[in-house]
Amino acid sequence: MEKELIINATHTDVEIALMENHKLVELHRQKTSSTFSVGDIFLASIKKQMPSLNAAFVDIGHRKDAFLHYTDLGPQLKSLLKFTNDSMSGAQKSHDLINFELQPDIDKHGKIDQVLDKRQMLLVQILKEPISTKGPRLTCEITIPGRFLVLTPFSSAIAISKKISNSEERKRLQVLVESIKPKNFGVILRTAAEGKKVADLHEELRGLEEKWNKIYTELQKATKPDKLLSELDKTSSILRDVLNDTFNKVVVNDAGMYNGIKDYLKSIAPDKVKIVSQHKSSRPIFESYGVSRQIKSSFGKTSTMSSGAYLVLEHTEAMHVIDVNSGPKMQRRNQEEASLSVNLESAKEIARQLRLRDLGGIILIDFIDMRKAENRTMLFKSMREYMRNDRAQHTILPLSKFGLMQITRQRVKPEVKINTAEICPSCMGSGKVNPTLLVTDAITRDLQYIIESRPDVKKLKLHAHPFVIAYIKEGWPSLRMKWYKQYGKWLKLQTEEDYAIQEFKFYDRHADEIRFS
Repeated sequence: MEKELIINATHTDVEIALMENHKLVELHRQKTSSTFSVGDIFLASIKKQMPSLNAAFVDIGHRKDAFLHYTDLGPQLKSLLKFTNDSMSGAQKSHDLINFELQPDIDKHGKIDQVLDKRQMLLVQILKEPISTKGPRLTCEITIPGRFLVLTPFSSAIAISKKISNSEERKRLQVLVESIKPKNFGVILRTAAEGKKVADLHEELRGLEEKWNKIYTELQKATKPDKLLSELDKTSSILRDVLNDTFNKVVVNDAGMYNGIKDYLKSIAPDKVKIVSQHKSSRPIFESYGVSRQIKSSFGKTSTMSSGAYLVLEHTEAMHVIDVNSGPKMQRRNQEEASLSVNLESAKEIARQLRLRDLGGIILIDFIDMRKAENRTMLFKSMREYMRNDRAQHTILPLSKFGLMQITRQRVKPEVKINTAEICPSCMGSGKVNPTLLVTDAITRDLQYIIESRPDVKKLKLHAHPFVIAYIKEGWPSLRMKWYKQYGKWLKLQTEEDYAIQEFKFYDRHADEIRFS
């Protein structure tokens, strides 16, 4: 499977498209001024306890309070509180936990007011980004992730990814990590650790310890709630989590980010630096790689597949509902076989849509009815296989007696919503149509005005809808040739798929828009 990462960076945000076999499967957006990111570690203060919810609202230094439930405190809460208090008071002399005395675990069925006090300071980590009116959700089970390992303070457990199935390899990694892990730290071995040498794991482990040291250093001078450690930016964290041998291309349109990604890859996978390239074409990067087209076709209420079958996606406050429809092209050879064929194709598309839109919570799917039990079992197994690449935690249940499949999927950030509706090209959203106004007349009028009033403008470029550009180039002599003969300027043309038919703009040689007001 080929994987490509297409990155569109602007002054305000970064859009990241993950492509598998040239098909869009994930779309991420991150504002450059984003306050919260999953994985960020904060020094927090308990602001208000809610015994009825067995939870607390927590001040992490920002306007929006965060939510901390008792189940997210973790059994090692007392050790975490002791380390936090001792580090801030100076009693803890080092970031390592060699001489640190671990405290007893808390009762997993306890109450939050029994273990936390109002105004108490503690370390927390963002578990879920703010969603709708809710603030971020927190956890006290601190984890520091790397590409191969995840470091977990105040624990001695070693866990290995279930995706590493070879028993000999699991045993080798277990023995290897036991020999290098620091005292009172646990380690989770990720799938990417399979086959890695002790030197690679040891080097990353030292890097993760340095991050823990940074938290300790920040704690020593902290006096109020604030961020102590930032997670990697979205681009780097995706590279860290998904980079493998099938990841064959990273394209970015920003020079600074291009250099940053190369530097990051040099530190985690030097052999992969060559896959990074910078997009220098004047054509937008998402248009060049077909991302814009796939976004427009994938985020509507319906999603149509190559066979003519289509999905209808509805969203409610409690769940997401997906209806599978066969469409008019369905072959009528055999009802059972046709239903199975449509359902299998739909299952693959649904798995892509869940990742693409990042739908979380409860998902209910109404497949086309099938009578044979073996076909229903095949559909269930296929859905599990199609969702194997989904990094979000999920649970899939077999088809019920009503032909419904239930899926629960982890939600850590708001779902991706993109409005695919376009402004009416005839009335520009006004509801009124003036049939006598032709866009080429307006372009000619503005072109004449620019040439007469702006003699300093040497080169001109017109951006317009593809239909308009095609019309201007059409024929002999074309409209562009007529303009050149009349005004003595050869107009450069640039298609803009996002423009309405009657929308156009002129730019000078410095790529600055020429305005008329």
